[in-house]
Amino acid sequence: MSLSYVHPSPESPWGTYLMQVDRVIPYLGSLAKWAETLKRPKRSLIVDVPIELDNGNVAHYEGFRVQHSLTRGPGKGGVRYHPDVTLEEVMALAAWMTIKNAAVNLPYGGAKGGIRVDPKQLSLKELERITRRYTSEIGIIIGPHQDIPAPDVNTNAQVMAWMMDTYSMNVGATATGVVTGKPLHLGGSLGRVKATGRGVFVTGREAARRIGLNLDGARVAVQGLGNVGSSAAELFAQAGGKIVAVQDHTGTIANAQGLDLADLMPHVKASGGVAGFQAAEAIDNEAFWDVPCEILIPAALEGQIGAERARRIKARLVLEGANGPTTQAGDDTLADRGILVVPDVICNAGGVTVSYFEWVQDFSSFFWTEDEINLRLDKILVGALKNIWDTADRHKITLRTATFAVACERILTARQERGLYP
Repeated sequence: MSLSYVHPSPESPWGTYLMQVDRVIPYLGSLAKWAETLKRPKRSLIVDVPIELDNGNVAHYEGFRVQHSLTRGPGKGGVRYHPDVTLEEVMALAAWMTIKNAAVNLPYGGAKGGIRVDPKQLSLKELERITRRYTSEIGIIIGPHQDIPAPDVNTNAQVMAWMMDTYSMNVGATATGVVTGKPLHLGGSLGRVKATGRGVFVTGREAARRIGLNLDGARVAVQGLGNVGSSAAELFAQAGGKIVAVQDHTGTIANAQGLDLADLMPHVKASGGVAGFQAAEAIDNEAFWDVPCEILIPAALEGQIGAERARRIKARLVLEGANGPTTQAGDDTLADRGILVVPDVICNAGGVTVSYFEWVQDFSSFFWTEDEINLRLDKILVGALKNIWDTADRHKITLRTATFAVACERILTARQERGLYP
């Protein structure tokens, strides 16, 4: 039986996504007849990824690539390497990419990929082998006009370079546009590394202005200090905010007077995480959700904010840097408490927006400056958020439901106009 037809846990990523779709159906009018297509991924590929380890043994890993929708354009979405990757998780992440791309009106559908592996247990050469084998296995469905992967959890520009090279060797021509998030000298774009975090800041800045929250002196708590969390934290600090708590896979630290990122980031780079940072108090991981702050940025993995944690959060504004960090029950609890949530499908759309810029630049072989990239990014996100906010005000719904309403209208209008073939 296909996963599309089972009844997943409401707390699971796919279950959360299905409930989000159900909530938007009343606002779709005549397009609601097509809504069921949003609940079924177009294509799900499961592949075996065998590699020879450095010790001579052969290990097998399970890989996935899900294309949720290709109605508005090629699939677009990252590839993550994580020991907890599952098909259901990748389905949800692909579906959220469909919504995200439509919300900011990029000419993409949604896709996502992953390998169930702990990359920290692999050597650099083993990581290269697993990347190249995975790319070869999913090569039958990816391509610059079919599906364009990008970095995600535990993947980076080097992984994208290996993917691009493998695909290019298999098709017999250099295809820089097959992935985004590449190194600059292989067709990457300026501003890409910090783009997702910048998007969190830009949407957060606009939301703060709307609710009358002054960023100067605002306390900010950040979960996850990878590219997204660190970039967002840096920008909020530059705007006068105080980073009062940070959590990552090594632990949680807090300082009511504000953490000095100029000291913290070198420590994280040297030690692998925030644990052991001397200029802060180490607190229990669960206590992170009790830290008094104005802005909370969950920028780690999905499913972090359920109803219980949502009842404890003291922020005025939650900015979803991660994909799917809040369950439906958590979302309802935050709404009931009057805490504004800027949802992932618009809040962290900066990354895919600059990925789009990279893809366009690769086709034209003409590259923009970082200032041009940031100006274009800011303009797109500010305009998209205004449209979503107007929709929320008109229907008196949350920003998440409004984002889904805007996105689903675009997706299903395209679906209706394309019709069914054959």
